[in-house]
Amino acid sequence: MLSLAQLQATQTSNSASLSECEYRCSASLNLYDSPRCDRLATQSACGRQLRILCLPFGDAQEVASTGIQVQLCEDDYPGWLAIPDLDLLEPAELNYQPRSLSETEIKQRLPQVIAFTHAAMQTPNEYLWGGTVGPNYDCSGLVQAAFVSAGIWLPRDAYQQEAFAVPVALASLQPGDLVFFGPAHKATHVGLYLGEGRYIHSSGKTQGRNGIGTDVLSEEGDEVSTAYYRQLRGAGRVTASYLPKGGCDL
Repeated sequence: MLSLAQLQATQTSNSASLSECEYRCSASLNLYDSPRCDRLATQSACGRQLRILCLPFGDAQEVASTGIQVQLCEDDYPGWLAIPDLDLLEPAELNYQPRSLSETEIKQRLPQVIAFTHAAMQTPNEYLWGGTVGPNYDCSGLVQAAFVSAGIWLPRDAYQQEAFAVPVALASLQPGDLVFFGPAHKATHVGLYLGEGRYIHSSGKTQGRNGIGTDVLSEEGDEVSTAYYRQLRGAGRVTASYLPKGGCDL
C-alpha cells in the first residue's frame, strides 16, 4: 500500500526516481482529466501499470483537494489519480515490457477482438465517457479493450487510433478494421467493422444508442446509422501493437 508521504519523500530525495518507478493497479480505477478529479478521462483495469509524474505539495487542505499526475505505461495515456486511490497501487515487480506483434499475428487474433465486442454488447451496458473497463465503455474505450483482450495494444482515443491505423479504402474494408467518424479536422468516434457493411460501436445518448450496438455504413440505415454515416471520415487497419515511447520491445 502506498502513501502520499512516502511518495513525497521519494521525490524530495531524488526527483528522477519517481517517474522511473512503475506501479501495478490491484483493482480497476478511474483516472481524471484534471487535478480536481471531477471528470473521468479514462480507466485502468486491474493489473495495468502506471508511473507517477508529479505529486502535490502544500498544506493538508490543498493536498486533499487535488490529485496525482500519472501516465499509464501500456498506451502512454496521461491522467490524474485521486489520492484515496493510492491504496489501489502497489510497486510493480518489473517494468512494463511491450510485445511486438506481426501483421499476420494480429490478423489471426481479429476473431477474438470481434467476439469481445459481441460479448460486451450482450452484457447490460450504457455509454460512459472515459470508460475502458466493462460493462460501460466509450467508443474508443471499447475498441481498445477489444484489442487488448487479444493481446494487442492501441492508443486510447479515437483520433490517436486513427493516426495509428494504416488507412484503407472503404471498398477494401475487412472485418476487424476500424471506421472513423467526426468533423474534418479530427476523428471523434470509432467503430469496429464486422463485415457486410456493418460495424459495432459504443455510442452516446444524444446521437447514438447509449451503449454498444451495431449500425450500417449506409445512407439507407436508421436514424442513428445515417447520423454517423454523414460524419464518416474513413477507415484504418491495425497492423501492429502499440509500443510505448521509450519502451523495450520483446
